[in-house]
Amino acid sequence: MEIILPVAISFYTFQAMSYTIDVYRGKLHSTRSFWDFFLAVLYFPHLVAGPIQRASSLLPQVTQPRTIRADQVWEGLHLIAWGYFKKVFIADNLSPIVNAAFASPEPSTAMTVLGVYAFTFQIYGDFSGYTDIARGIAKIMGFEFVLNFNLPYFATHPADFWRRWHISLSSWLRDYLYKPLGGSRGGAWLTYRNLMITMLLGGLWHGAAWNFVLWGFYHGAIQALHRMLEPGLRRLGLGFAALPSLWLGLRIGAMFLLTCYGWLLFRATSLDQIGQMTLTLLHPSGGLDGAGMAKVSWIIAPLVLVQLVQWRSGDLFFMRQAWLPKPLRVVVYALMLYLTVFLGGQPQSFVYFQF
Repeated sequence: MEIILPVAISFYTFQAMSYTIDVYRGKLHSTRSFWDFFLAVLYFPHLVAGPIQRASSLLPQVTQPRTIRADQVWEGLHLIAWGYFKKVFIADNLSPIVNAAFASPEPSTAMTVLGVYAFTFQIYGDFSGYTDIARGIAKIMGFEFVLNFNLPYFATHPADFWRRWHISLSSWLRDYLYKPLGGSRGGAWLTYRNLMITMLLGGLWHGAAWNFVLWGFYHGAIQALHRMLEPGLRRLGLGFAALPSLWLGLRIGAMFLLTCYGWLLFRATSLDQIGQMTLTLLHPSGGLDGAGMAKVSWIIAPLVLVQLVQWRSGDLFFMRQAWLPKPLRVVVYALMLYLTVFLGGQPQSFVYFQF
């Protein structure tokens, strides 16, 4: 049976639920204005793909007078430009590579690795690009949206990844599902149970399909496993006391590889395909696709370079800082505009429009 659902039902359902739950808990005063309530739930920039705005964050901004400052406008324009760059140049250029890999009836090891590697950056560029555009539009109109992505591929362990990826969803699940279930207050096994329930429902939120269930189960499992192994990993880290950067790099690299396999589960179209691709990774044959890997690396190089500076400086808005010379800023924005307009891929709809 084909079921037709309203556009963005999952996003505005979560937003409306946060209002009801917070009012019930006494954490938020109810509003007497239906218009204010509807604006808080249905404010257009974030409606179709987030970030999920809680009533406790957005409703006060709706009810109070707003002022639009020059720095907000500039930050908003920066986010919009950066978001379009990630979507049009990064994600849309990677889309054909990903589609070819996941459409193959018998994917080789090289094709599987290339497809997963490309999709890892496609979904990030696509989803975080939309979020940046939404946050930028909101800033120009005097609203502040929550940060939804904070350098997720620099995460050092599974819980850290979910503090950096789709933050508005992971924090919603934490506060309205994981903690009411008991969180980590009932001992190790109850904590693992609560983690698994939360992540399974987080997977189902993306769609009623087995690959999303497996993706949620996988992320719940690696979080539980990391909690089990954390004391041993901490002791192992002591052996790298003289080389802390190496230990940090190893943790980031290991988490990145775990995340990549999770994206295989997320993008696969069937359980058979998950099985096929997993077997090709467990029993590799042949070499990697050097030309394909070079092409993907070239596409993502500007993104990686900028994010390295963001990570090292601890400032996501470093392009707006005085220490960066104005001529260099002009060159960077001009290059970003050129790559977006003239070297962008074939237009694709946003991945998260389907959720």
